Amino acid sequence: MTKQPDKFSQKVTDYTVNLVLKGAIGLALALPYKTRVRMMGWLTSHVFSPIGGYRKRVRNNLNTVLPDLPEDEVHRLSRVVPNNAGRTLIEIYSGEEFVQRAIQAPIEGPGLERLEAARAEGRPVILVTGHMGNYDAVRANLIHRGYNMGALYRPMANPYFNAHYVASISKIGTPLFERGRKGMIEMVRHIKSGGILGILTDLHANQGVPLDFLGKPARTSLVTAELALKFNAALIPVYGLREPDGFSFRIVAMEEIPHSDPTTMTQAVNDGLANLVRAHPEQWFWIHRRWKYKPPEDIEISED
Repeated sequence: MTKQPDKFSQKVTDYTVNLVLKGAIGLALALPYKTRVRMMGWLTSHVFSPIGGYRKRVRNNLNTVLPDLPEDEVHRLSRVVPNNAGRTLIEIYSGEEFVQRAIQAPIEGPGLERLEAARAEGRPVILVTGHMGNYDAVRANLIHRGYNMGALYRPMANPYFNAHYVASISKIGTPLFERGRKGMIEMVRHIKSGGILGILTDLHANQGVPLDFLGKPARTSLVTAELALKFNAALIPVYGLREPDGFSFRIVAMEEIPHSDPTTMTQAVNDGLANLVRAHPEQWFWIHRRWKYKPPEDIEISED
């Protein structure tokens, strides 16, 4: 009897939050592209972030893995990180206007050569990425270059927001595969056909294994490495970084991860992303609860 009111309350909250966000997005989309991107970045940093507790979460995460960071840098990151998140959101909703900027991004790094080689061989590719800069800039760019690019996505917790969010990312390109049984079946079919699959792997995974990320254990999914091994796919980390102008991007395609075992391969992915985060801390989404892992308590064994 007590669960129903909780579910109803959550629905009301989700509906209200969606109305506010959808209204802000609609207002922003009525403005010229650069104005809307600046505005949504500012709103997220100065309005949504304090209300949602994102600044506090950024500070907590920084304190967890970078406790010696100077206070002025912590203060800066607690504001610029939500700004980047807000820009990313409205860019994704901007459809073709965003795509036209994303396709102009240059691709650098050894991973591009391996990606081209895999396409020539008809070999599938798993592109592992993370919440750096704007992650969808990579997908838009590669689709424009003629790659058969699909993506696995995790539905938003807010179902009202998720409906129009999925519609927006679909405009950037398809196919999209929702996490779940049906999505996995479609995703496997895509990989077997020699397609390219993009997966974000820098979120906490309840069923993941505790691997090092920025010096602390974080539960990490092994699915990308497992898929690469199962289907003999190239595993290539790739990230879309925001340029200093705040509107354009460059894509970093790292060295292909050699096939070994899922844990070793996934740790290599974590290490590469960690290096990128250290070099560009303002571009990673520190607002996520990444370090939920708690090591099991030591068990005292009685000698009686």
